[in-house]
Amino acid sequence: MARPRDTGFVTTGLSVPKLQAMHHLPFDFTQVENLFPRAKTMPDDKLIADAVTSRAEELAPSEHELLAMNDLVANIVAILSGMAITTNSFEQVTVEEVCCVGSFAMGTILAGHGIADIVVVLRTMPSGDAVTAITQKLMEGLREADRSKTYSSSRTERGFDVLSSEAAVRILISTVESNIAILNPSLHLKKHLVESHHTAIRHAKWFEQNAFHYNVKMLARLLRDLQNRFDGLKPLSPWMICLLSQFAVINNPDRQPLALHVALRRTLQLLSSGFFLPFSSGLTDPCESGSVRVHAVLNASEQDAICYTAQTLLRIYAHGGHKHILGIERYPNIISETTVWNGVVVTPSDKAYESAAEGKTMNTK
Repeated sequence: MARPRDTGFVTTGLSVPKLQAMHHLPFDFTQVENLFPRAKTMPDDKLIADAVTSRAEELAPSEHELLAMNDLVANIVAILSGMAITTNSFEQVTVEEVCCVGSFAMGTILAGHGIADIVVVLRTMPSGDAVTAITQKLMEGLREADRSKTYSSSRTERGFDVLSSEAAVRILISTVESNIAILNPSLHLKKHLVESHHTAIRHAKWFEQNAFHYNVKMLARLLRDLQNRFDGLKPLSPWMICLLSQFAVINNPDRQPLALHVALRRTLQLLSSGFFLPFSSGLTDPCESGSVRVHAVLNASEQDAICYTAQTLLRIYAHGGHKHILGIERYPNIISETTVWNGVVVTPSDKAYESAAEGKTMNTK
């Protein structure tokens, strides 16, 4: 009997190898700029550079804010380090490690957001009684250290918060990794929260070693500010913003940090080209084992929103609307309305992804 002719369709009884999704590299002009010689000289962008730097400095917390947070964090770390106490139920509680994490530790915190994060890793189990005992001991230590200040605390699902009149610190309770497998949901903090606190420590240490350049931190502030003002960018997580900032500033052929305004434009170009779209190579998470892409946690609608929002922002930025992008001047609805910049009409990009539910709704109209 003759073999069936290959028609391109699946034939019953024949095994067909599964196709693997191929990840692509989105276009990154910075990496191939030497292949595109300019037809005319680069225009003077000093005004844009000055505006970007000025805005980034405005977004940084004041010296007074930083001093208040540094003071509270230092006192808390000093009291918690090496703490060994007994709860009311005679449970032993021993602190293994105290680590500052989050935007305060990374130096990317925004003005007016005076909240620092500290992970407390216990050698013992993270029970509710343990959290209560740590809170009481810490509050006693703070009041003894400075009786002129007023402190308060409030319990959270991750641990507890400490507040003074000028600053606040989130205390995130965790335990050594060998204890995570034996956590009891009815007695201890939730497993996924404990694991996320370990992840925060890895992020802080990686950032300290690989993203210490001043422009990386300034760019992260600018991106967080854009995220706060433009809904399409809200799906970006703080960790995505940190990795994106480090990549945009440091990862280039010359291996020299890019100027802040150039790195901001490059970031918008990357997101516009589909850096965080399905099947994009994007950015691999350096703190996770295997090739885990940071944007894989976003759904298709969120990935699309980031892309089309960045496309509109980039066109406005390129035609003289940088002050409106930065928030120095405000033009309402620049993402959703057609605008004109220096005689150039900018029509907002629209979404390319449509969920099955949305398609069904449109069909019924």
